Amino acid sequence: MREQMLAAEKVKALEWRDNALYLLDQRLLPQEECWQRYTTASAVAQAIAEMHVRGAPAIGVAAAFAIVLAAQQHSAYQVADLAVALQPDFELLAASRPTAVNLFWALDKMRACLAAVSQHTNPLLALEAQALAIYNEDRAANLQTAEFGLQVIRESSAGKQHVMTHCNAGALATAGFGTALGVIRAAYIDGLLECVHVNETRPWLQGARLTAWELLGEGIPSVLSVDSCAAHLMHQGKISWVIVGADRITANGDVANKIGTYQLAVLARYHAVRFMVVAPSSTIDMQLASGIDIPIEERDATEVLALSGQRLAAQIPAYNPVFDVTPAELIDVIVTERGIVRQPNQHKMLELMQGPS
Repeated sequence: MREQMLAAEKVKALEWRDNALYLLDQRLLPQEECWQRYTTASAVAQAIAEMHVRGAPAIGVAAAFAIVLAAQQHSAYQVADLAVALQPDFELLAASRPTAVNLFWALDKMRACLAAVSQHTNPLLALEAQALAIYNEDRAANLQTAEFGLQVIRESSAGKQHVMTHCNAGALATAGFGTALGVIRAAYIDGLLECVHVNETRPWLQGARLTAWELLGEGIPSVLSVDSCAAHLMHQGKISWVIVGADRITANGDVANKIGTYQLAVLARYHAVRFMVVAPSSTIDMQLASGIDIPIEERDATEVLALSGQRLAAQIPAYNPVFDVTPAELIDVIVTERGIVRQPNQHKMLELMQGPS
């Protein structure tokens, strides 16, 4: 199965080459595949904030390479001076997106790497090696997580499955195979998938623009639906699994994900549809007790008030939260590269994180 999954990898969100970071501008997909070259941390921070790159794991990887770019600007500095010089870049990147914990996890990894560098070690090479390790570890985690998720579907399914997914948790949101979409890919390879129902995901339409593009490119059977169609599809008995990613998971198993995920979980519980969250363990924030503690990013109201450049409402204000929080009691299973957590709670999450990595 691992070999088949590797062969199925066709999409990349980012690349590190020629001492620069290349990002596929996801705002332009699917009409245009445009790669942008970045050589400064400030430009990467702006790209993260403006959604050129998105998805919690991909944001973390991009931030790690941004620190390498920042260090390149100070290559003549001694280690102690470099740590001081890079502090504004760390702060700028940390402020780019507040909800996705992978961003802060990756920056902490880069800080720890810099702190461990001796006077006899090239700090730039050490930081680059750490960023590459974050990239490669996320890609490997995606593949392992997909295998665990496939195991859950095998155990619970009879025949081919109709699954629903929300937003984009595919290769475009990660360093490789994808989280939620990685499990879906694995199920398709294994012959367990009948159809993927893709929610359009307003207001940025990540489902319609990104997930649908990934699925179409790989020939995976799928159909696009407006977000408000989910209850109707479940009521018709057409959905057996809802499979989504996560931007942060707290110590009790609450999950922050793209706005609209919570209502899908409520609908799934009412209609006896199983609900799976797929994410790397770097998304788990054991420092936060529950979802009530997660900072929820809000974006500009114009994203809601305009469509195709045309303003929809002249005077009315708009509320535009990017994420919502799904309580653990509505989640059937959380899947990570460390293992599977069924009916998550604080004890089970702690057990997962304290076990072998």
